[in-house]
Amino acid sequence: MLDPRSRILLKALVERYIADGEPVGSRTLSKQSGLELSPATIRNVMADLEEHGFIASPHTSAGRVPTPRGYRFFVDTLLVTQALDRVEVQGAEAQMHGQQPQELIGAAARLLSELSSFAGIVAAPHKTPAFRHIEFVRLGERRLLMVLVAADGDVQNRILNTDRAFSPAQLTEAANFFNERFGGVPLDQVRARLTEDLQRLREDIMVLMTAAVATGSELAQQASDNLIVSGERRLLHTPEASGNLGSLRQLFDLFEQRTQLLHLFDLANKADGVQIFIGGESQVVPLDEFSLVTAPYQVNGEVIGTLGVIGPTRMAYDRVIPIVDLTAKLLSSALQRELGETS
Repeated sequence: MLDPRSRILLKALVERYIADGEPVGSRTLSKQSGLELSPATIRNVMADLEEHGFIASPHTSAGRVPTPRGYRFFVDTLLVTQALDRVEVQGAEAQMHGQQPQELIGAAARLLSELSSFAGIVAAPHKTPAFRHIEFVRLGERRLLMVLVAADGDVQNRILNTDRAFSPAQLTEAANFFNERFGGVPLDQVRARLTEDLQRLREDIMVLMTAAVATGSELAQQASDNLIVSGERRLLHTPEASGNLGSLRQLFDLFEQRTQLLHLFDLANKADGVQIFIGGESQVVPLDEFSLVTAPYQVNGEVIGTLGVIGPTRMAYDRVIPIVDLTAKLLSSALQRELGETS
C-alpha cells in the first residue's frame, strides 16, 4: 500500500510520537528519518499519508500524529521489537517461581504492570468447580439455609424463602439425594443430569433440588469470571488520561464490569501468540486513546487463559509486546511445574 519512502517516514513519525508525545513536524521528521529529502517533499508525503488515514493533524499544531490505522500499519508491518535485558528477565523469573496457582496468576498481573508501567490483566483459567456436599438447615417455617460446599472447599450459603414448610426429615432426604448422586461431580454436569431427574422427583424434593442447581450455577459463573487487574492506577499518570477524563472513566468502568474484557480475552484464547487491539478496533475497549496487547498461556500444550497489558495507544509496542510474550511463557512454565508437582 505504501512505497518505501512513505514507510520510512511513517515509521519515523510513529516512533518519534511514541517517544515524545508531541505532533511531529516536517523538519523533525527529516532529521529522524535519515532521508535526504527537502521539507517540501516530506510535506507532500505527509499529506498523502494523511489522505490515506495513517496520520492526522491536530488543530493546534502544524505537526502530525498517528491515527489508529497508522499504529496498526506500524505494528503489523514496520515494528521491530526490543529484547528485554537480562536483569529484567531474571527478575521476572524470580517473581514467577514457587507459588500456588492463584498466587502465580496474581504475580503475573503485577509483573505485567511493573514492566510495562501500565495495567496488567490476567484472565484466570476457566474451571468448573466440583460439588462436594450440600446441607439444608431449617431457620423457620418457610425459611431455609442452604450450605453448598465445592470440592476445593469453597462454601456458598443461601437463604431460601419457600412457598411451603419442610420438615427436618424432608430436608435430610433432599440433602442425601443430592450428595449420593452428585458428590464430586462438576457443577455444570450436575445441572445437566439433575434437569433430567427433576421430571421424576416428588414436588417437595424438586423445589429444593432446583434451588441447589441455581446456586451451583452461580458458583460456576463466579469461578469463570476471575479477572485479575493490577496497576490500573498507573494509567492516571499518562498524558492520555489527564487529557481525556471521560475516556479514563469509561476504561475504569470496563475494569469494574469486566464482562466485556472477559469476552475479548476469550477471543484472544483462540489466537496464536501475541495479539494487539489498537484503539477502538476491538469494539470491547472502545477508546481510541487506549490499546490492549494480549497473549495466551497454557499447560500441557492446552491454552487455559489469557493475559495482557492495557495502556495508551501511544505505548512503546516494541517493548510491551516482549513483556507480554515473556510473562505468558513464564506463567505457563510456572503453572506446568506447580500442577505437575501437585498432580
